[in-house]
Amino acid sequence: MLSATQACRLFYGTSLPLSVSRSLYPSSAGYSLRHGSNFTPKQRFAMRTAYFKQLPGEEQCQISFHLLLDQYKIDKVFNFNRSLTEPIDSSLDRIRTNVEKEFQKKNKRKKVKKQPVPSSDDNATTAAAEPAAEVPPADLVPVVVSLGTAEQKLTNMTIADVLAKFDAGEFPNAQLTVLDTSFQILYNSPEVHAVKLPTSMLADFYVYPSRLELHFATRESSAYCWSRGQMPASGNAQHIRWEPVCTELTYMVQKSDVGYHLKFSCTPKDASGRTGPATEIISSQPVQAGPGLCPFEVRHLFTQQKLKDGQFRVVSYNLLAELYSDSDYSRTVLFAYTPPYALEMDYRKQLFIKEILGYRGDIVCLQEVDTKIFSLDLVPIFHQKNLAGHYKAKRNVAEGLATFYDTDKFELVEKDGVIISEILQRYPEVWDIIRNKKPLVERVENRSSALQLTLLRSSKHDTSKHLLVANTHLYFHPDADHVRLLQFGFSMLYVREQYERIRQQYNLQESELALLFCGDFNSVPECGIYKLMTERFVGADFIDWQSNKEEAVENLTLSQPFKMGSACGCPPFTNYTVGFTACIDYIFYQTGVLTVNDVIPMPSEQELSMYEAIPSPVFPSDHVALVANLEWAK
Repeated sequence: MLSATQACRLFYGTSLPLSVSRSLYPSSAGYSLRHGSNFTPKQRFAMRTAYFKQLPGEEQCQISFHLLLDQYKIDKVFNFNRSLTEPIDSSLDRIRTNVEKEFQKKNKRKKVKKQPVPSSDDNATTAAAEPAAEVPPADLVPVVVSLGTAEQKLTNMTIADVLAKFDAGEFPNAQLTVLDTSFQILYNSPEVHAVKLPTSMLADFYVYPSRLELHFATRESSAYCWSRGQMPASGNAQHIRWEPVCTELTYMVQKSDVGYHLKFSCTPKDASGRTGPATEIISSQPVQAGPGLCPFEVRHLFTQQKLKDGQFRVVSYNLLAELYSDSDYSRTVLFAYTPPYALEMDYRKQLFIKEILGYRGDIVCLQEVDTKIFSLDLVPIFHQKNLAGHYKAKRNVAEGLATFYDTDKFELVEKDGVIISEILQRYPEVWDIIRNKKPLVERVENRSSALQLTLLRSSKHDTSKHLLVANTHLYFHPDADHVRLLQFGFSMLYVREQYERIRQQYNLQESELALLFCGDFNSVPECGIYKLMTERFVGADFIDWQSNKEEAVENLTLSQPFKMGSACGCPPFTNYTVGFTACIDYIFYQTGVLTVNDVIPMPSEQELSMYEAIPSPVFPSDHVALVANLEWAK
């Protein structure tokens, strides 16, 4: 097996020592590294290559090339964005004009320098000094720019016409010629369009690009390299001596990395093996020491192995969306007890990703998931652990629900998501009773709460077994027990409708389809939601209906047909803040079809109050994850 150093050397295509950044890409090897500031992305362009790029749907073509002419002191990357309808001759003229400007700037007329007179030991006549060879002045060197082959120049056509010929393979040997330098054309070459590293990197936690956007390339096909190095006293990151440490997209930062900067490099590739210019970026901050042993790592002692076939581990967790943690109110009032750095998403996501992955769950239901966290963090990292998922955003809010499942155990059959307030009129048995109560209806209809469904089929144990996994996050307000109960009532009507359809459509027996309902219900065990799930009925006189007198619900009973239990029971706390502590999160499961084998112990109140409350430096959310092991009933 290759070491990280050997792999990175293969990655860069060089056997040279990996030391100072620029030495990685010597001009003689055909590459040039373009540096910006210390911590901005830097792209390694292949020398004598011109990149033509046109993204689908865009009306412009980007042309890039690196012109390196030592004799004229020119070392610059030229980038042009030209309209597809522009004549190629006009584009080439624009390139010529810009090169001329650079040429003139770097080659102003200078006085002739004289060579020093050599000394002589004899009395011979001293020869007159002769002038040194002078680079022709800029105004005497014609800048000629052309596009085509030795046999045919591409002219009298638009850029769109040129690209169409490239796409059809008509000019495989076409070159862009600038002065005496010819550039081989690469059309829509794999490219790192954008890359960014997180601002916080902690020892013993995963690090990965917080943004990695590829064009004409795939993450699976591309090559990666992480390196570490210490900033020199000069503070110039270009003088860091780099030591390769990993060749994966994700790197588990080591304790020995504390104080080192990390560099991430990506060589973009597509499935066919085409390779584009590599891009690298250096972390703006050195690796910091982690917070020490987190309570969730103690819980990981109970989840060190994946469960065998026929069993599955379920995780339900409210992550605390950045939308609610990154505000003046959250920092000064809601979570005033939390150190500011521990509220930063770049810090918290390192903790909750390590926590979730450490549970080795087969089904993971998440709430308060920021849209960007789902797409940029969870999907790429969970994919490496064989966890696939889908997302349902709340209405007009940049956070929502995410459900992931282990692709080694389950096959996705269906996925669905609805905004609960948008399905009210679908169920007249409830809607007709509340529709004339305007304040109540307005409040329920204005809620953005979502319901997410995932139908999974067992792919290994018994392919007849199916799981219908529901995931939700209900309205939070203290005076809204009635709203939450209505939301849940409508949700269960929708779940029942889908359950019955699925059984009929896939011809399943009762023992072959089980219901799981996970989420943050914002409802304590004494309230109606827990009663409806475990007792299957809530009467018209139940106290929840009167939680707001102006919106009181009258003459309404709710029922549901499923025999359900709470997999984790009713722990003292699933939410623990200074202002509120209670059990409001549940994993409800269908008894008789599923059984609970084990529940991963919850953290103690002593652990939760270590920093007064949560979130804290060792708890990334104000909620505690629920984790339970289930299996199909015999």
